[in-house]
Amino acid sequence: MTDPARFELFSYWRTSATYRVRVALNIKGIEALERNVDIDAGEQLGDDFLKVNPLGAIPALIDHAAAAPAATLTQSLPILEFLEELYPTPALLPRGVHARARVRSLAAMLASDTHPLITPRVKRYLTQRGGFDADAWRAWQVQWFGTGLHALEARLAADPETGHFCQGDSATMADICLASIIVVMRVFKVEVEGIPTINRIMQRCEQIEAFAKADPRWQVGAPSV
Repeated sequence: MTDPARFELFSYWRTSATYRVRVALNIKGIEALERNVDIDAGEQLGDDFLKVNPLGAIPALIDHAAAAPAATLTQSLPILEFLEELYPTPALLPRGVHARARVRSLAAMLASDTHPLITPRVKRYLTQRGGFDADAWRAWQVQWFGTGLHALEARLAADPETGHFCQGDSATMADICLASIIVVMRVFKVEVEGIPTINRIMQRCEQIEAFAKADPRWQVGAPSV
């Protein structure tokens, strides 16, 4: 395990992006001190957190072992890449330039194309300025979760590179990103039909302790079951 004083993670129990970082930390056996930022209460827009990340987005990872001042890292995918470079094993990326590019592409479909459409700031804009009520927001969630997952299902189902996981038979960044979407859909009680390959891979992921420990339900701040 790493020195628990090295990394500081600004997080929230149910965010998809925070989940991705938690899984990666768990896989690599890295300890981090978590700082809860209640995005439902708007704490991410407070002066204190905006000094950490001016975008007001979760997560943020501070590496206190970096040369002064401490390095503040934002955006979940670059954080995963950083952790992969710093601690190459267990690996989050496969061997081979094409396989690594495929994993990054699958991960980006989820973290860059799908997830940003259902974030709290999008909801806040649509409900406060776009005239959305609760039903319209739910329809929006179903639309964009479904669009992203059906596109991913088509790629995974048709590609011989897909194995027990998104790429072969080991979990990678792509699986972390896939699981991050599914766990948040569960929080929002949204279901997408017609994704058997994705469901199979998700079942595999949940058998891995690093994924199970990162489940939003078990994090500080989560509602009691």
